[in-house]
Formats: sequence, C-alpha cells, structure tokens
Amino acid sequence: MLRNQIKWLWENMDAPFRRRHVIALCLSVFTCMLLLVNPALSQRLIDDVIVAQNPDPLLAILAVMLVVKLGREGLRYLMVVFLEKGSQNVIFNLRRRLFEKLQYNDMRFFDDHRTGDLMTRMSADLDWCRHFLAYIDYRIIDAACTFLFATVYLFFVNWKLTLLLIVITPILLLITKFFSKHVRPRFVFMREKLSEMNTAAQENIAGNRVVKAFAREEYEKQRFEEKSRAFMNSHLRINKLWLTFFPMIELLVNAIQLVTVFVGGLFIIYGELTPGQLAIFTGLSWAVSNPMRELGNLINDLQRFSTSAAKVMELHYGKPEIVDAPDAVEHGRMEGKIEFRNVSFKIDTKEILSDVSFAVQPGQTVAVMGPTGGGKTTLIHLLSRFYDVTEGEVLVDDCDVKQWKLQQLRGGIGTATQDVFLFSDTVEGNIAFGNQELTLDEVKDFARRADAAEFVEHLPEGYDTIIGERGVGLSGGQRQRIALARALAVKPSILVMDDTTSAVDSETELYIQDQLRNLPFACTKFIIAQRISSMRDADLILVMQNGRITEQGTHRELLEKRGYYWQTYCLQYGIPMEEAV
Repeated sequence: MLRNQIKWLWENMDAPFRRRHVIALCLSVFTCMLLLVNPALSQRLIDDVIVAQNPDPLLAILAVMLVVKLGREGLRYLMVVFLEKGSQNVIFNLRRRLFEKLQYNDMRFFDDHRTGDLMTRMSADLDWCRHFLAYIDYRIIDAACTFLFATVYLFFVNWKLTLLLIVITPILLLITKFFSKHVRPRFVFMREKLSEMNTAAQENIAGNRVVKAFAREEYEKQRFEEKSRAFMNSHLRINKLWLTFFPMIELLVNAIQLVTVFVGGLFIIYGELTPGQLAIFTGLSWAVSNPMRELGNLINDLQRFSTSAAKVMELHYGKPEIVDAPDAVEHGRMEGKIEFRNVSFKIDTKEILSDVSFAVQPGQTVAVMGPTGGGKTTLIHLLSRFYDVTEGEVLVDDCDVKQWKLQQLRGGIGTATQDVFLFSDTVEGNIAFGNQELTLDEVKDFARRADAAEFVEHLPEGYDTIIGERGVGLSGGQRQRIALARALAVKPSILVMDDTTSAVDSETELYIQDQLRNLPFACTKFIIAQRISSMRDADLILVMQNGRITEQGTHRELLEKRGYYWQTYCLQYGIPMEEAV
C-alpha cells in the first residue's frame, strides 16, 4: 500500500522537479558519506598531533575539517530547496486536480461526503503528502545511509567493538515492528475524529444565523467541545503508545554509548585500539544510535502520511457516476421541449418518483405544485441530470438527457432556487456568473427584469458592491431576485424556478411575471411554486403527491376537478369550498 502511495505522489510531480528530487536524495547520500570525514580527521588530530606531540599537520587538518563542514551544510541547503520545491509542485498539482474532481463529481457524491471531511482532505491530508516529499523520505534515506556508512567504516576500524555496538539492532527491529502494527489503526481513528471536528466547525460557521436565532450557542459550544475532546483523546492514545515505545529505544541507544566508552577503554588498555580510534567510535556512535532513535518518529510520520494519502487517493481516483455517454450527441441551441416518459426514481431503496409522464412544448410554461416531499425538486434534478432515472426517460428536444453532453445540457438550463447561494463577489459578478461575456448594460437589464435594479443601485457601490458569502446583508427576497437575474443572464432555453419568488411581495411577483412573459429570447419555463398566483397562467400545471402526478391540466381544468389544486386555491384566496366555482 505504501509503495503505491509513493508511486502516486511521484506520478503527480512534474518532470523537472522529479530530476531535482532525485538530485536532492543523491545529495543526502553524499552528505552522509561526508559525515565520516571529520571523525577520521579527529583520529589523526589525536594520534598524529596530540599524542605524537607534532603540531605541524594541525592547521591543515582543521582547515579540511572546516571546509568539509561548510561544504556539507551548503549541499544540505541545496537539497532542502530542491525537496521543498518538488513537494510544493506535487501539492499544487494534486490540489488543482482534486478541485477539478470536486467540480465534476455528481450530486450523489456530495450527498455521501461531509463538507468538513472534504476540507480535511484538501488541507491537512494534502499537507502530510507534502511533508513526506519534503522531509520524511530524505530522513529515511539519511537514517539508513548514516547507519550503514558508519557501521561499515567502524567495522574496518575495529570489527569486534562494532559488532558489540550493533548486536542490539534485532531487538530494536522487533520493538519497531510491534509499534508499527499498533499505531496505524490509531492514526486512522484520529483522522476520522479530525474530520468530525472540522465538520462540526464548518456547519456551525455556515449555520451561524440559525444557531443565533435559536439561542443554541451553548449547545454548539458543547457539541464542538465533544468533537475536539474526542480528537484530543485519540491524539493522546497515540502519544501514550509512543511514550511506551520511546524509553525502550532510548535505553538501547544509551547502551550503545556505554558499550563504546567501557569496552573502548578496555581495548585501549589491552592495546587493541588507539585513543584516536576511540575518538572515531565516540564521534560516530551517534551515527549508529541516532537512526535507531529516529526510527520511531519516522514510523510515526509514515503512518500518518499513509493514512492521509489513502484519503486523498480515494478522492483522486474516484469517478463520478454521471458522465458524458461515449455516443453523446452534439447539439445546437436547445429548443426547450421537455418530456418525462414513465419516469421512476429511487435513492437506495426509497422511491422518490413513480411513473411520472408529461410533455411541454418549446416556449410553454409548466408549473408544479404539491405538498413537501412530493418529488417536485427531484424533477428539475433529473432534468439537469444531477441524478439518473431508475426507470423511464427524460427527454429534452426529443433526445434522452443521457445522450446530451452534460456541459451543453446544463448550459441550456438556467436555474434559480429558493435556497439561494451567492458568492463572495460583486453583484455584477454574481449575476454574470454563468455568462462572463455580459456587458454591464446587459447585467443591469437582467437585474431590472428580476426587479433587482432598484435596490442594487442603492447599495454602497452599486453593482460593484461585495455582497458577502451567501448574500449576507441582503434580504431573502433580494437574494432571490439576484439569483433569478443570474439564471436569466445565461439566456437559457429552459428556465427553472424552484420557489424563486416565495420571499417577494405580491406586487414584485406580478412585475417579475410580466417580465418573464416578455423575455428577449425564446424560453420554456419550469416553475415550482406553492402560490396559485405564480402558476395560474401556466400552459400545464402538475400536482405532485407522494412521487406521483395526481392532477394535471390548466388552471381552469384543475379547478373543475375539485382536487388538491382546487382546495389550495380556496385556502389561498379565502373562499369557502362550498362557494368556490
């Protein structure tokens, strides 16, 4: 698994940075070799200068030691620069590709994934991938090469003492294997707790008005504290495991130093080692012991990287279910004919729509009403192919939506919903979101048609006013009107309005309806509403109940049927049902 994750990172690094990364790792190996130079010179300094009482080579030895030290630090600096640039290149590429994946993922994906979890993958998890390339991989090479080179060199100096130093290595490997086996599931658990904590924070920030409206600050504070505490406890459990493991490592590392001093001293007494050679062993004992000390930290980091990389790879390699068909047809401008033919739709085992059939000609208006949960909004989701039907067909211009290219299909449909999302941008930027080629005059015209022009012109900067995330600072009706202007601005062949005028007054609604009847482009209108006034002039009115069409016809035809539509009409206009015509 780890091998595949490293290969995946490598594939996402651009070629020039790959070369630099390889050079950096080679520099790491070379600088590990340079570590042996100064201890060797220290031997000469002690044996040939101090013990021999010969000062002649002193300056030359010190000069070489200084040059080696400065050269090694310079190469290490270059290595770190190459590694950092390569890691940033990978993260830039991955972040761009992951964001692209998010753009083209279907609605089912976002139904199944929490926003906080996705944000964790795009931030903390990606940063651990960067950390591997910038630090972990070269530290592994550093530790391995330092241990190997130092051991080989010391073996040639005195093989007996070297064997005594490394005899504890198998014990260390067993401890490390035990630690690695138990730490990974704990990192997976900790990662999930981090995701839950981020989700709680994101939901609270996004829903801050709801929290304040219901005075639930204390509840939300406690809820976040529970998530944060769970994350803290998961972190502490990992640290507890590490603290159990770390003293064993330290004990073995200190044993190496004790062996070096004690046995090395005996070897000098018996003439098997010179003082200079003992200096080599004391100088390089850390090169044998430090990699062992770092082994636990490296395994710790590797497990965190592996856990995070698995989450990012899941997102990276995930494929949306709704994509362009291989034989998708290229279309010109959409005419606007809509037909639902025996359409049924299920989510898992729950039936949302059942045997829905109706047809709308280009330029006509179809209105849909019915109780909450009747399946009204699902109709427009299937029309735009946010979901695929379970049975039947949805046709636009006599072509199944599955045979349309998604970009063309959705590009021909302008949508304005009751739950308005506005971006942290100017009013002009929000209206022109779907059509970046609009002139300011055209933006103003569509704002006027949505009855938004008057209040926009009274904003501090007019159309250049930054309206804030989700339209903060605007009323519900104002946000809906900007959303309607945004839908009109793409000059759609099919205009979908899902309770778009629910938050505006009757006078504004009448004005908008009049403007919609006189649009400068041909447009089929698909209206979801509860107000009779919003749909009475529609060419076809559908009543949706429990996922089925229970009534359909014109305003007059439905009143004559004396069903759900007639009852709603009587209630809204305050007419006793026994007196209604």
